[in-house]
Amino acid sequence: MMITPFLFLPFLLLPVAVSQLFRDVFIDCGANVKSTINGLEWLADNDYISAGTSKNITTQGLVPILATVRTFPLQNNVFKKFCYEIPVDRTRKYLVRTTYYYGGVNGNVNPPVFDQIVDGTLWSVVNTTDDYVRGDSSYYEGVFMPTGKNLSVCLAANTYTDSDPFISALEVVILWDQLYNSTDFKAYSLSLVARHSFGYDGSVIGYPDDQFYRYWAPFGEDAFPQSSLPNLAVSGIWNLPPPKVFQTRLARSRPEPLTLFWPPGPVASDNYSIALYFADDQTAAGSSRTIDVTINGVAYYNNLRVIPAGVVVFANPWPLSGITNLTLAPSPGSTVGPLINAGEVFRMLPTGGKTLPRDVIAMINLHKSFQNPPADWHGDPCLPTGYSWTGITCSEGPRIRIVTLNLTSIGLSGSISPSISRMTALNSILLGNNSLTGTIPDLSSLKGLEILHLENNRLGGMIPPSLGDLRNLRELFLQNNNLTGQVPSNLAQKPGLTLRYTPGNPFLHP
Repeated sequence: MMITPFLFLPFLLLPVAVSQLFRDVFIDCGANVKSTINGLEWLADNDYISAGTSKNITTQGLVPILATVRTFPLQNNVFKKFCYEIPVDRTRKYLVRTTYYYGGVNGNVNPPVFDQIVDGTLWSVVNTTDDYVRGDSSYYEGVFMPTGKNLSVCLAANTYTDSDPFISALEVVILWDQLYNSTDFKAYSLSLVARHSFGYDGSVIGYPDDQFYRYWAPFGEDAFPQSSLPNLAVSGIWNLPPPKVFQTRLARSRPEPLTLFWPPGPVASDNYSIALYFADDQTAAGSSRTIDVTINGVAYYNNLRVIPAGVVVFANPWPLSGITNLTLAPSPGSTVGPLINAGEVFRMLPTGGKTLPRDVIAMINLHKSFQNPPADWHGDPCLPTGYSWTGITCSEGPRIRIVTLNLTSIGLSGSISPSISRMTALNSILLGNNSLTGTIPDLSSLKGLEILHLENNRLGGMIPPSLGDLRNLRELFLQNNNLTGQVPSNLAQKPGLTLRYTPGNPFLHP
């Protein structure tokens, strides 16, 4: 498949007004109080998550946001996700960054390996071992479009996890509509692979140089670096890289190729979004700097004219696999060598979709009506596949529905929300052996319901006669509750129905 890269010259970019209801959120995971660090307000995390345990890291000399973590229990929780819920504007896209520093918090020598998830999309495996051995923290960054009124950022143990998953910090930043707008965020999310300032040898460039809090790491400071004039008039470049990345560059003084192995290290075989940034302030009068760009020997962009105001070349999707060879060669007729200032590479993640909203709303209301629901009842109920909430089974295909609800013997209390009737794909409801109170809601809309087990609870009131109108109902267990009144005749005489309402229910009459 041939992919044609695009060239963007500078143009006027105006910020889009952001609703005052939403703001950038910086969460110091495990912290009990908010703090201000380098001018940014970091919030305690207890308003965004109810599961897990706050712990302190005893390593000396850490930056404050690495001094605490929140951990999540591994035992009996493989493929169960624990989620931060951040209120968002579902029409905007967001930069999400997670930061991890283990600090030996679980007692093991090495940190655990686990998964991170955003809404219904499996983002990546979190493996911080190499960074931790070097004494460094690790961060992961992506760009996501929310699927609902909250953005869920979740951790989940997988089969390789050997101790409790943990997290040190979480950042959720609103991006202007213009940024990364070549990607269809209804179909894809972006997971950062590399973002570098070429020829730069200082510390990571971030806020306030980058108004969107992105990190630009140094790269190639030993390979043909040159400095640009500090007053280089770069403005309005698509994606708005910070001006500081144009103060250094990798370049050849003579018209000969410049070859880089970038991004550093091998990449998985997949489609990627690539953006390369260029600006030229040192071309003498009468000379020109034009570049042919190739990636792994495939033409990426030819006859790129580099100008002082800056230009970006981008393409997505672009297939990569293994080690990547980026070559910048002078185009025919170019009198000076090639240069490059900065670059970004993202892996393109197919979005995981979402559970049908009516089912999500019903489950949220059930969560509220149960006094002690399962700890993993946050995020998308069904997605990603394999990470559904405790007690639910979901359908497959383009419309993801909840088809069974099995919370037998898990110590539930509270009541059954009437919203359960919105989950019209349910064929089984198993809530027996708990401590539920209240009445049995009207379930007449659940036309496909086959099994309803409510035995051994504390339910009261009358048995809804509408249960007898459910044509597919074949098991109804109601024994050992506090039900009253008469057993509806359309239930007592329903052919093919196994009905149990005794023992218990002393005030219920046949």
